[in-house]
Amino acid sequence: MINILVTGGAGFIGSNFIPYFLDRYKAYNIINIDLLTYAGNVENLKECETSQRYKFIKGNICNRELIEFIFKEYDIQGVIHFAAESHVDNSIKDPGKFIKTNVEGTFVLIDTAYKYWMNKPFSYKSKYQKCRFHHISTDEVYGTLNETDLFTENSPYAPNSPYSASKASADMIVRSYQETYGLNTLITNCSNNYGPKQHNEKLIPTIIRKALAGELVPIYGDGKNIRDWLYVLDHCKGIGLVFQTGVESNVYNIGGRNERTNLEIVDKVCSILDEQLPCKHNTKLVNNSFIKSSYRDLVTFVGDRPGHDKRYAIDATKIEVELGWKADEDFNSGIEKTIKWYLDEYKQLCP
Repeated sequence: MINILVTGGAGFIGSNFIPYFLDRYKAYNIINIDLLTYAGNVENLKECETSQRYKFIKGNICNRELIEFIFKEYDIQGVIHFAAESHVDNSIKDPGKFIKTNVEGTFVLIDTAYKYWMNKPFSYKSKYQKCRFHHISTDEVYGTLNETDLFTENSPYAPNSPYSASKASADMIVRSYQETYGLNTLITNCSNNYGPKQHNEKLIPTIIRKALAGELVPIYGDGKNIRDWLYVLDHCKGIGLVFQTGVESNVYNIGGRNERTNLEIVDKVCSILDEQLPCKHNTKLVNNSFIKSSYRDLVTFVGDRPGHDKRYAIDATKIEVELGWKADEDFNSGIEKTIKWYLDEYKQLCP
């Protein structure tokens, strides 16, 4: 059995990835380290608790002593690095936390991996010839797009928020360990993920939660910002494939080819909620009579986020052609599954 370290596995993407990977790839044990900040929840991994191939450790990736202990104690032979502060609004309010976790944390992890797996630059220890470090990044490192172009693996970096700048910095650290030391690294940059287990601060959970509670649903600016949406399990399948078969020192962009404006997202979510779970507060008074309303009536526009990128969209051709990956869900099928999961989570909000 091969022991791999997964960081941030109690967060949104990591907690979808671990059950998938354990089920799909039987030759691996997973050691999951997560600090369990507000965005991490061990309840997200209930289905793994009884697995003999899964171990959870609460800890901080910036703690070098702990990371070195984990490598030695479990003889770590691969890293899949999810752990990151990831909410743009929070990065605007407190950028230092993002630099600490995303930059310093990545450095501690990859430097420990290098020293544990390698004798010197470009010389792996005999037991660790196949070890690799897979860094999970974001399309936000590329900045913003015009109306027609797509991000490719060769797009120049132009991060516009403290969050994306910290992720771009982490990407560059990973690249430097490949180029300077010959460490076997991979980077995947993904588009906006959605699906089960996402923290309720994110756009789609926020729409669902506030709508069901009869609260105003806030949309930044004019709501015309465009994102490419990727169902989280499709992303997890891509990560597993890249870790297994990706070519060393490569970057792979993983996107859903599902561009939507924020207005289109809120309209779709409200339409499904109107159909599946109309609530008693979902009415309005017209000519002294209450008539059925729509959750859309709760949408309100708020001041735009500083430095709000207008459009992200990924060209996933490289991973599709070279590794045979493709998204199984389009947005319509993925959002149906997502809303079904959140209705179970939030239904108590709707009397």
